[in-house]
Amino acid sequence: MNATKAGLRLGVIDGDGIGPEVVAATRAVVDEAIGAAGSAPVEWVPLLIGHDAIAAYGNPLPEQTLVALEDLDAWILGPHDNASYPSDMRVAPGGTIRKRLELYANIRPAAAFTGVRAMAPEIDLVIVRENSEGFYADRNMFAGSGEFRPTEDVAMAVAVITRQACERIAHQALRLARGRRKHVTVVHKANVLPMTTGLFRDVCYEVAAQYPDVTVDDEHVDAMAALLVRAPERFDVIVTENLFGDILSDLAGELSGSLGLAASLNCSDTRAMAQAVHGAAPGLAGHNRANPAALQLSSAMLLRWLAVRDNDRILHDAADRVTRAVTATLAAGIATADLGGLASTSEFTEQVRARVHRR
Repeated sequence: MNATKAGLRLGVIDGDGIGPEVVAATRAVVDEAIGAAGSAPVEWVPLLIGHDAIAAYGNPLPEQTLVALEDLDAWILGPHDNASYPSDMRVAPGGTIRKRLELYANIRPAAAFTGVRAMAPEIDLVIVRENSEGFYADRNMFAGSGEFRPTEDVAMAVAVITRQACERIAHQALRLARGRRKHVTVVHKANVLPMTTGLFRDVCYEVAAQYPDVTVDDEHVDAMAALLVRAPERFDVIVTENLFGDILSDLAGELSGSLGLAASLNCSDTRAMAQAVHGAAPGLAGHNRANPAALQLSSAMLLRWLAVRDNDRILHDAADRVTRAVTATLAAGIATADLGGLASTSEFTEQVRARVHRR
């Protein structure tokens, strides 16, 4: 149970590559913000995935980790490098965790930061990506991967779109829009895939009838990609299926400045996982050069999700402190090398920690 008076109990998973560095930097900032907000210290529950888990258990995503996560409401996940796992262990831990624990919503904001050069400085939107099915073969089947080869020269994949999944992701997007600029854009490809993405579009409109204060429109995914480049300021909340959401959110992240700043939250109605959009960057591991900002901003999303769920003003304050501190640090021209700055991972983190206490 998460209880502010008794202290939050959060899972923490280092992952691979730069994971241990950015996770440690994120823990430090969360601890600082929680203390500054007046809460008891966080109880961190360390768990293993990736190469550390292979060394300990012979499995990059051991059952022990999944069982432990089922006892937690929230956790931070570092990046993983499943491409470097042994060939018989190429599981993607993040996707498996999302499927096992039914984290059906992937919420990815994209907004430009003062002090960071952005291709689209006016961008300020959130992509709400359906996380459990669609065209991603690892998540759309009860058993099996969803991909198959009837002959040596033919490969096929199955896409799954269900009314239940469309309804719940539409509610997520529409509720989020109510707290922003009250505009949702449904992204689909119903002109070519009318039964699958057409169902997604139609169900989103059906759910939208329950939110008369929110304006809802729709775009084809190819047109949406062009419009994000041409006029990103037109959009507030974008809701779409799994594959489309993955692609569009990476595009939006680059338009807003860098994937090194791209935060995300994976959640259900009862659990949430903070996970930066970027990968493990194994070439940077151990050099104190990684950018921790995306995971720090993801942790702020996690704290805010808990604050909303539990109606907890202290956690709202802690989330705001993390977001403001990272934003102010970047605005002061302090950044890691990927953003053209000179700060190391630890130096950037110390600057953020100092600003956590500022109003």
